[in-house]
Amino acid sequence: MSLLKPTAGERIFDSVNIAVLICLSLLFLIPFLAVLSTSFISAEESMRRGAFVLIPEKIDFTAYDLLLNRGPIIYNAYKVTVFKVVAGTFLNLLFTSTLAYGLSRRHLPGKNALVLIIFLTMIFHGGLIPSYMLIDNLGIKDTLWVLVLPGLVSAWNLFIMRNFFMSLPEELEESAIIDGASPAVILWKIVIPLSMPAVATIGLFYAVHHWNDWFGASIYINEQSKLPVQVVMRNILLSGVTQNETQLEFVHDPPPAATLKSAVIIISTLPILFVYPFIQRFFVKGVMVGSIKG
Repeated sequence: MSLLKPTAGERIFDSVNIAVLICLSLLFLIPFLAVLSTSFISAEESMRRGAFVLIPEKIDFTAYDLLLNRGPIIYNAYKVTVFKVVAGTFLNLLFTSTLAYGLSRRHLPGKNALVLIIFLTMIFHGGLIPSYMLIDNLGIKDTLWVLVLPGLVSAWNLFIMRNFFMSLPEELEESAIIDGASPAVILWKIVIPLSMPAVATIGLFYAVHHWNDWFGASIYINEQSKLPVQVVMRNILLSGVTQNETQLEFVHDPPPAATLKSAVIIISTLPILFVYPFIQRFFVKGVMVGSIKG
């Protein structure tokens, strides 16, 4: 059977839809391109053309050379950030999945009370001062673990994963129990493999949060060598220079502040931009299925 030809109204709608999407894409893309181009301009061009340009006349790598080749500050920050993302995401998924699996069991004693207590944490918070005192008394202040442990389980992500687990057929667990499987075996050999869209989605949520988070490190970390890249970027954006001048050699002709700030933004943003497209396909499927209670 031949396909019906689109009507004139459908063709007009498609054309308008494509034009609107192209305009929106340009609105999202042009600011990033402006920051990327600005990171390559020299001091002389910046004085002539202004702080931000879309197409540089001549590419200048002074800002990147200053940040990457003249001191360990960015490399140290990247090491801390990679540890934060890898260790934090692994522990987040480990504790979130195990807790979500327990709460997804319909016959768990006291399940409703536990769910209510976890839900209350989404509404009420103890505040910054009690949190700081707790971190200090636990002895993890000014350590790398303070970047990971305080946000070990997100209540929102927990409920998404719990709903996904509840949507799985109960017959799978019942047949595994008949075969002698323990709850741990059921979770890691059956439930987790079948829940990879939800696990990938929640893992990406956690990873992006760890990559972008700077507030906790700015409060609990005092040593410069333990600061993640986002805090170093924030310090440069606020001051235009690095906080510890001994970590960078003296530059005779330093780049303008806008160029240095743009280079820091690009350096700290590109890695997560490269990773995101490979996991983005799990987003819609994981969130939509996890939002339906089976």
